[in-house]
Amino acid sequence: MTNGKTINEIKVGDEASFTKTITETDVYNYAGVTGDFNPAHINESFAKETMFKGRIAHGMIAAGLISTVLGTRLPGPGCIYVSQDLKFTAPVRFGDTITAKVEVEETNIEKNRVKLNTVCTNQKDDVVLKGKAELMPTVKEE
Repeated sequence: MTNGKTINEIKVGDEASFTKTITETDVYNYAGVTGDFNPAHINESFAKETMFKGRIAHGMIAAGLISTVLGTRLPGPGCIYVSQDLKFTAPVRFGDTITAKVEVEETNIEKNRVKLNTVCTNQKDDVVLKGKAELMPTVKEE
C-alpha cells in the first residue's frame, strides 16, 4: 500500500469524495459494533411516532464516510485524524446515497497539519452534515 500525500503535496482547494448507499444492513452492523440500539434506528413502530416518521440511520455512519475520504483518498493512507466538528442538518434514511466530500482549507507545513471543510450530501443534494476536520498527513521517510 502506498502512503498518502505529504504536507508538501497538499494544496488549498484540493478535494476528494466517496459515495455510498446506506442500507439496513449498514445500520444494524453499526448498532452491533457500537451498541447504539436507539429505537429511532432499529424499531420501525417506534420510529414512525418520531418527528422523522420512520427509521433513520445513525448520523455517525455518514460522519464515518468522511473518515473514509481522509484515510483513503485525501490525504490518504498514513494520515492521522486529529479532530472533527460536525453539525447534523438532515436525517439519513435507509437507501439514501451519501456523498462525503472534503476540501483543503488550510495547510500548516511547520506543524504538519491540514484543515478541511467536510460535508455529506444525499442523492437530492441535501446537506445531511457539515463540519471541519484537522489531520496530520503522512510523513514519508527520506
